[in-house]
Amino acid sequence: MGLVEAWGGNPVGWIAAHLIEGFYNLVYALTHARSWLDWLSWENTVEDKESLMRFIYFGASREFLFVFIDLFLVLTIAGMFYRPLLWSIVRGLEAFANRIGRTAAWAGLAMVILQILIIFLQRVFAVSQISFGFGFSFAFDVSWWSESLKFYNAIIVALCATYTFVQGGHVRVDLIYSGVSYRTKKAIDMFGSIFFMLPAAFIVWLYGWFFMWRHLIVPNPSASNSLDQLVMKARALRWNVETIGFSPNGFNAYFLFKMLLLAYTGTVIIHAVAFFYRSFLERKEGEASDGRYHDKDVLGDAQAELVAEIH
Repeated sequence: MGLVEAWGGNPVGWIAAHLIEGFYNLVYALTHARSWLDWLSWENTVEDKESLMRFIYFGASREFLFVFIDLFLVLTIAGMFYRPLLWSIVRGLEAFANRIGRTAAWAGLAMVILQILIIFLQRVFAVSQISFGFGFSFAFDVSWWSESLKFYNAIIVALCATYTFVQGGHVRVDLIYSGVSYRTKKAIDMFGSIFFMLPAAFIVWLYGWFFMWRHLIVPNPSASNSLDQLVMKARALRWNVETIGFSPNGFNAYFLFKMLLLAYTGTVIIHAVAFFYRSFLERKEGEASDGRYHDKDVLGDAQAELVAEIH
């Protein structure tokens, strides 16, 4: 905190101090991982509770933000001198988005099958409970399974968002974009990544992070708590996972929606970086590099003809 206190009298000094301390915080976090990851081997000790509180604090902290900015700046500067590094990052992050999205898309099929099963069993056999299991029983009321369909829908929305972005499937409101030059388009994409996608995602992450943990543990952590205040709360910490549904026998794992919110926000942050790098590289290398290494889904002949007829 020495640099922040010394240089924090003006905005430029405050930012510079945090950027410098970000490198120190990164090295310290890696060399003292046990202090904030010890809770993963949960034994309900005071050390476990304190490490969990540290993890919660740093997960949406100013320190973590500046570590992210430092890494982004280092990779960007290095990539300016060695573009294959940035192309590797773009390919890796887009492949990650595609893999997550293509996997999560199967939740749509599961949702349809479950809906058919619910209607069939409830209307034909008039059952009140559906059971699954191979060696163990997994039984819930029909209303639980009906409400769980919201979760499958949320999986598709949250985890397929960046996949759809990579595939070019999102609707864009075009006011000036189509009428400008290729390099200007890429400059607009770079600007949007840094000044729209990332700030919005960071804000959602900040509130979503503590929103999730308030439904998993008590005493409730808050974004206004300092690290010392959270560590002091650690002695009274206990798990209190939310299991309350909207109806007596309805879906009662709504804490999973809070986790999906963070998963969605995290993938948006990751892809904002990938989109910025892709836009930078395509602007730098010209139209010949447009769409390079894009792993886009290919429709079959019948599907392509149907899409063409629709359009």
